[in-house]
Amino acid sequence: MATPFMLTKDNLELQFATNHVGHFLLTNLMLETMKKTALESKQEGRIVNVSSRRHKFSYPEGIRFDKINDQSGYNSLSAYGQSKLANVLHANELARRLKEEKVEITANSLHPGAIATNLFRHHSFVNGLVAALGKHVMKNVEQGAATTCYVALHPDVKGMTGKYYADCDLAQTSLQANDQQLPKTLWDFTCNLIDKCKV
Repeated sequence: MATPFMLTKDNLELQFATNHVGHFLLTNLMLETMKKTALESKQEGRIVNVSSRRHKFSYPEGIRFDKINDQSGYNSLSAYGQSKLANVLHANELARRLKEEKVEITANSLHPGAIATNLFRHHSFVNGLVAALGKHVMKNVEQGAATTCYVALHPDVKGMTGKYYADCDLAQTSLQANDQQLPKTLWDFTCNLIDKCKV
């Protein structure tokens, strides 16, 4: 989380590549099989994007499409927020597309909560606080997995799509996450990035 500026070997900003592009690609590679499975089994499929409440703290423009790999103006926390906003937008656009195709697969995103892990290792002060106070004020791994399991498996979530969850309940997203055009723009932008990369 909030890593210093780095590019992947495919020349993509590390956090955006890791937290969004990789998940986007994996989901799309599995999608036809998921559609076939949902149809043949007559069971609802579920796609769950693990995002973060930090999606609300992206750059002012949401996604820096024209500066995605630009070190100037790079802010590690905003870049993390951008990657997590992309998770929400991806789920929203995927939900819209699947609904339009009348496919029995839902797509949702969630905030798992602040979990006492090594996520803050790039920020020594915060990492020290987590080590000292984490077990008292943060979720443990099992508690952190609860919302993911809820959205993936619970009967109350059946048919719910394009939603955002936190603490096993519907939650508010940022204004950018509710934008109607941004998910479509991100979808096309990500497909273009993947086409440029060696896959």
